[in-house]
Amino acid sequence: MVSATELAGLLPAVIDIARRAAGAILEVYDGDFAVEHKDDRSPLTAADRAAHTLIVAALEALTPQWPVLSEESVAIPYAQRRAWQRYWLVDPLDGTREFVKRNGEFTVNIALIDAGRPVLGVVQVPVGGEVYAAAEGARAYHLSADGQRRALQVSTYRGGPLRVVASRSHGSPQLARLLDALPGHQMVSIGSSLKICLVAAGEADFYPRHGPTSEWDTAAAQCVLEQAGGQLTDFGLQPLRYNKESLLNVPFLAFGAGQRPWQAVLQGA
Repeated sequence: MVSATELAGLLPAVIDIARRAAGAILEVYDGDFAVEHKDDRSPLTAADRAAHTLIVAALEALTPQWPVLSEESVAIPYAQRRAWQRYWLVDPLDGTREFVKRNGEFTVNIALIDAGRPVLGVVQVPVGGEVYAAAEGARAYHLSADGQRRALQVSTYRGGPLRVVASRSHGSPQLARLLDALPGHQMVSIGSSLKICLVAAGEADFYPRHGPTSEWDTAAAQCVLEQAGGQLTDFGLQPLRYNKESLLNVPFLAFGAGQRPWQAVLQGA
């Protein structure tokens, strides 16, 4: 296992890498760019490629002993990955649909996975320049563009309107049914891993996700949320695990502390 001291020492370097990737993304964002589509019809731009190239090279230089798995990497067979005890998991541009819409709701996600768990996470927001960061054994924190630092702490829900955050671009019938069973909720829609970060910052209570996501979409923000006192779990309340044979996540929940009025709904009560 990586020690808390080592993780704390790595965090500033990873934040710097994420910020440099954000700069490469904004160079594309501020101009004209073409949009391609992958086999699964998800969009791909020059910004995804530029951030991927920068991050992978920087992480390989920082820790050459640890492999890097990026959304934009050539597929790495599970027969090879299953031997990885420790590796970097990267989404160079999370929220490409939001990037294409130019609404600013996209992020750079970098996580360190150790024994199937995210133990370091950095979520960089290129538009605005803010950073959400955490390492196991240390408090999660938010950095503003001007360097102001504040600790992150989830809210403790004690009743009243439940603040629910949901995807800007990926609604689902299951989500609609869940919300119909939760009277008196307030809804916030936003893109990318920012949804999990809102829970970590105490600005939302609950984020349910039924639709498909991949491991690189959640790992960095999961670390931030857990170190802020929250949880990111499957619907059985077990924490999401990483480096599975399938890189797709199961449906999951992100939540803070306190009462869980949604739990009975999920159990069909």
